This record gives sequence, structure tokens and C-alpha cells, in this order.
Amino acid sequence: MNRLGDLERAVMDVLWQRNEPLTVREVGRALADRDLAHTTVMTVLDRLAKKGVVARAREGRAWRYRPAASRENYVSELMFDALGQTGDRDAALAAFVRSMSGNEAEALRRALAEIDEPRT
Repeated sequence: MNRLGDLERAVMDVLWQRNEPLTVREVGRALADRDLAHTTVMTVLDRLAKKGVVARAREGRAWRYRPAASRENYVSELMFDALGQTGDRDAALAAFVRSMSGNEAEALRRALAEIDEPRT
């Protein structure tokens, strides 16, 4: 999975923050502070759709775009890809865990405990 560029990330932030599919125009309005051309937003969304990062559905003459996965799932995929680039996954994971703050380590402990709990 490819990392997102600055503009792609800004577009995805808009889509992840909303609970509904958006048109190019709606995404552009949400990014008004960047003063982007409509065609620029359209191109970015088209590229994100081709990469599989967004899903789109036709509504009349316009497309409506929504994230293909949650932000958390996207970041998780990035982490797995990064781990796949190392020759020693265990060492990479250990280094990652050592770099965590106390709060982050506690969140990881809770997540691991949930996995270990028997499902009812």
C-alpha cells in the first residue's frame, strides 16, 4: 500500500471526518482554505479511487466518494507493509514498542488482552 501525499491525505481527512459519501465539489468546499481548482480535487479523488483508497458510486452526473477503509485500517495496512520491508519483523516490532509512550503501550496491552479473551 502506498503512503498518501500531502494533498491526498488532506482529501482523505475530509472523507474520514464525514459519515456520508461526498462529491468532488463538497470535498473542494471542505478544502477551501487550500484554494484548489475543482479539476485538481477531481484528479486526486480519481487517483485515490484507482489506488483503491476510496470507493465511488455514480449519482446522476456526479460521483460520490467515501473511504474504502477506516483511517485505522489504512494505517494498520501501512504498518504491515513497513514490517514486510524488514528482514527481522521481531526486531522491528520490538524497536517500535520500545519507542511507545506509556499511554500507547497501555493501549497495546488492552488490544492484546482483547485478542486473548475467549469469545462468547
